[in-house]
Amino acid sequence: MAALRALRPFAHREFRVLISALSISIFGSGMWAVAMVYEVIHLGGGPLELSLVATAASVGLVGFVLAGGIAADRFPQRLLIIAVEGANLAVIGTITLLAMLNVLQLWHLAIGAFVLGVGQAFFFPAYSAMLPRILPAEDLLAANGLEGTVRPILQQAAGPAIAGILVAILSPAHAVAGVAVCHFLAFGIVNLLSRQAPNGPGTAEPDTQAPDTQAPDTQAPDTQAPDTQTPALESQTPSRVPAKSSLFKDLREGFSYTIRTPWLLWTLIWACLSVLFLIGPIEVLLPFVVRDQLGGDSRMFGFLLAVMGVGSALAALATASFPLPRRYLTVMVVTWGLGSLPVAAIGFMDSVWMLAAAMLIFGVTEGVGVVIWGTLLQRRVPRHLLGRISSLDFFVSLALMPVSMALAGPVAEVVPIWLIFFIAGLVCPIMAFVALFAARMMTDELRNPLTSAAEDPESADAQPDSV
Repeated sequence: MAALRALRPFAHREFRVLISALSISIFGSGMWAVAMVYEVIHLGGGPLELSLVATAASVGLVGFVLAGGIAADRFPQRLLIIAVEGANLAVIGTITLLAMLNVLQLWHLAIGAFVLGVGQAFFFPAYSAMLPRILPAEDLLAANGLEGTVRPILQQAAGPAIAGILVAILSPAHAVAGVAVCHFLAFGIVNLLSRQAPNGPGTAEPDTQAPDTQAPDTQAPDTQAPDTQTPALESQTPSRVPAKSSLFKDLREGFSYTIRTPWLLWTLIWACLSVLFLIGPIEVLLPFVVRDQLGGDSRMFGFLLAVMGVGSALAALATASFPLPRRYLTVMVVTWGLGSLPVAAIGFMDSVWMLAAAMLIFGVTEGVGVVIWGTLLQRRVPRHLLGRISSLDFFVSLALMPVSMALAGPVAEVVPIWLIFFIAGLVCPIMAFVALFAARMMTDELRNPLTSAAEDPESADAQPDSV
């Protein structure tokens, strides 16, 4: 039964189309990560040139992700997704042609990477905002679990592996051509999305929810009725955002909702700190731990990252196979916090298997938390704000990532690496429990239950405190 629960979203045609296109697209992104590197090397570039191309992609993503959230709330998500895949196809197709003609230059790659980054900034808020419109509320957890499963497998493992084979056997240009094929297929598939997609019956209309207008200690339960709403049709013209609403006003509305919603605000604060303290050590300093403590090389480092990715994928699938926990906020925050504890011991480990176990735990807890988090946003954030809140979440997750990576190296020059990992592994659990109590999450989740009778018959009689 658990396996059937994880597969329930496939009963909906729109989801089958969307997840198929997403899977092919992220597989292409995984291929691009390797193809781009070796295309830069093929053109005579070194670390500096590679950094410039990678930075161009980051600038496009971080610089436009908030605009992407506003667009997802203003325009039909279907059209945004089609436009992004069309732009991806045009960019990669052009780079492929230039590479095959041996006229490709580094600045072509930089511009292409920038456009791809901008595309990601618009794609994922639109995708997140579209899911509640095409799926019932009780299937959102499974849908997020499926995405959390296919992403690490295709983007971090299969895509780079296939691209590496194409580079070795043929050339970097052929690997780029493989990326173009992926975006061609994804573009064709997303055009199969219905022009009028049914709203998921599990999400209330935005103006029926008002959690952002309540004080934290008197917050009323979410007023959505997952099992009683009649599906509506998504219009091709935005209906919830006033025509004269400015971009600044839209952005301010998203920030205002975040500040007024304690569980959302404190989770994002925790996310900022975790990215700042964890990403740099894992991405920048872990290779030196592998070299100096274990005597390993790049293969061992790649193996450890693969263990983390596989753990995240399996945990996402497992989470999707069961109902959303009744204590969903507590489970999410505590899982994330405790999952960071093994990081504190990394600097003391002298066995590859101990380090692999630490990375596995970190990946598993990350996968569980991410699936619950994505579902939580789609179930509790008012629909007319979902694109903006999703993009804000994406922005927060990305903004401090380059800062963390930039600080890790210089800090390691004056602070022992073991101490850096020790502090990072302790700060994140402490902040997780601070967020849990500061936002009064244990009270909030009881006042706003998300488990429906369709998911759990025992919950049929469970009512919010104020009812």
